[in-house]
Amino acid sequence: MPSKYRRVLLKISGEALLGQESFGLDLDSVRSIASEVADVYHMDVQVALVIGGGNIFRGAKNSDNTIERATGDYIGMVATVINALAFQSALEKLDVPTRVLSAIAMSQVAEPYIRRRAIRHLEKGRVVIFAAGTGNPFFTTDTAASLRAMEIGADILMKATKVDGVFSADPEIEPDALKFDRLTYRDVLEKQLKVMDATAIALCMDNDMPIMVFSLKRAGNLVRAVAGEKVGTIVAEEG
Repeated sequence: MPSKYRRVLLKISGEALLGQESFGLDLDSVRSIASEVADVYHMDVQVALVIGGGNIFRGAKNSDNTIERATGDYIGMVATVINALAFQSALEKLDVPTRVLSAIAMSQVAEPYIRRRAIRHLEKGRVVIFAAGTGNPFFTTDTAASLRAMEIGADILMKATKVDGVFSADPEIEPDALKFDRLTYRDVLEKQLKVMDATAIALCMDNDMPIMVFSLKRAGNLVRAVAGEKVGTIVAEEG
């Protein structure tokens, strides 16, 4: 199946790696998602990923401020490195060459994030996993995904979620919620739709980076999305 895109950045939430577990990594889920990424890789698409860390630590759990916010964010960044290493291993078992680049120095397990090195890895046919967010507290992995997509010159930022696109309300709570096929960045910001955080949306808007929001639960959706089929919701400029 031919691809519509040359280079994509895929954002996966840490929760996607939970499967039926309440905490940590469900290896069946890791293998399943890795298999879909491998299918896209074999379409001769350059693939980069940002994986969240919510399956291990979420700032929301620290609502009583037991841990200082900045420290909590660093813990979350380390959690993303754990997920990145697990996903790297799963991909390499599928014979997909993979590199983990971390925004926090961890030389024993990951390369340091250097933009030109990341691009070179992609050009050499390696999947690149960006870990540790932006390396700074107070920024989400959504913002990290937007930033990295811009830095590597991705054609599109693809956000995999548990629902098939962007809805007017949570479809798991409100079955009659309206699904949007296409939205502008301003629509998302003004309607406060749960796509990505406002910083990430604003960054994409300022740099004209299209976003595709789709469900990773439906087998083959990632391949269909990369092939240009109508999957999920597109967020872009008007027209």
